Amino acid sequence: MKVVMKPIEVLASFKLDGVSTPLKFKIQERNDAPSIIAIEHVAFRSEEKSAGNKMITFRCQSTINGVLKVFELKFEPSTGKWFLYKI
Repeated sequence: MKVVMKPIEVLASFKLDGVSTPLKFKIQERNDAPSIIAIEHVAFRSEEKSAGNKMITFRCQSTINGVLKVFELKFEPSTGKWFLYKI
């Protein structure tokens, strides 16, 4: 997987205990129209500290342009920002 660390818009669900699960995200490729990718499966969720900030990493998979892709999303709870970390 290639590290891209690109900010994205994510639709996620949150449980009462604060655990989040990404459902779909929107990504803009250069001059193309934005694409909405539905997340088919979340393989795992882990928490880590990156540069002193808490980050939650999700390894997910989806079918993108007819190809099954594995990618990682990162969520920074302190700012509420989501990133496409690896694809």
